[in-house]
Amino acid sequence: MTVHVSAPAARRALVALGLAVAITLVVAGCDSRAESTSAPPPPDVGVAPVLVEPVRDWSDATGRIAAVESVELRPRVSGYVQRVAYAEGDEVAKGDLLFVIDPRPYRAALQRAEAELARARADAQLATTRHTRAQQLIDASAISRDDFEARSAGRAEAEAAVRGAQAAVETARLDLAFTEVRAPVAGRAGRAMLTTGNLAQADTSLLTTVVSQDPVHVYFETDERTFLRHQAMTRDGARANGRNAVRVGLADETGHPHAGTVDFLDNQVDPATGTVRARAVLPNPDRRFTPGLFARVQLEGASQREAVLIDDKAVITDQDRKYVYVVGDDNTAQRRDIVPGRVVDGLRVVESGLATGDRVIVNGVQKVFMPGMPVSPQPVAMRGGQPVEAVAGR
Repeated sequence: MTVHVSAPAARRALVALGLAVAITLVVAGCDSRAESTSAPPPPDVGVAPVLVEPVRDWSDATGRIAAVESVELRPRVSGYVQRVAYAEGDEVAKGDLLFVIDPRPYRAALQRAEAELARARADAQLATTRHTRAQQLIDASAISRDDFEARSAGRAEAEAAVRGAQAAVETARLDLAFTEVRAPVAGRAGRAMLTTGNLAQADTSLLTTVVSQDPVHVYFETDERTFLRHQAMTRDGARANGRNAVRVGLADETGHPHAGTVDFLDNQVDPATGTVRARAVLPNPDRRFTPGLFARVQLEGASQREAVLIDDKAVITDQDRKYVYVVGDDNTAQRRDIVPGRVVDGLRVVESGLATGDRVIVNGVQKVFMPGMPVSPQPVAMRGGQPVEAVAGR
């Protein structure tokens, strides 16, 4: 018996058969890929236990570098500048010649004063001789008392004239010496404000400035709490000579690499700002500090406290939040939000969020994609992130 199948029915049968074959192939391919693909091993990460060590708090402030000695050099005598005897910007020693004011008028004045002194001494010698002769004559009653007293007065007047002439010579000698303007302190000399040929007015014209170089001062403002801590240290003798230590960093430096001490606190707190002005002294043998530079200052606190410390590389930023990954007993990475503090000796203080015994991922944090992810912890040192064996073998 012949069965006739219509063309539309045949096409539907063929389509159904094709779909069935395709589904079978897809299922077979998925099964084969699932069988051929295995789960990746947990990533290796460097893990270190948190450090709990005593740290000392430091208070932050901003300040300015200033010279210990700063001099505006002005002439003591008037005259035309004959020579500028230094190179602008160079360091000078105390007593070095910087400017020469035309000395000729003052040299002539000194010679004139010396001549006046010589004449006064001659007059005084003559008056003394006359007084001696008058003494002999009065003893012999050869002159009157009035003549004797006149000669005595003449001798006293001549002696006073000598002293006046001597003072005039000293003044003229000083004026001549002042034509050589010398550095009153050792330091760096600034720009010459008057050059050769210009008129310098005594006590008025600014010639140049000289600022000392080593040591230097840094002035900064501290709040009332910091001021009270400093006073407590001074009373309790917590530091040698009752001086706080300070650490200073410049604008192009990381951290606070320069050490100094506080040597001055103002005698009152500014009631408008609630701050007190302080000053620290810093050595400057390599001339790193220049007066006027901005400085970041940290002032040492009065007491120590136990703090949790971690490597800064372990800290991750999530918008306005900070967190780290800690490894639990099941070797999975768990997120732990923290409140970070300041950096102490290269490690970050954690104010809250971690406790003693927590193991923090220091190396390979970028390998952790989500909390709860399995990891393969490898022990490392918290300082430097090196393997524990390498640190122990140093």
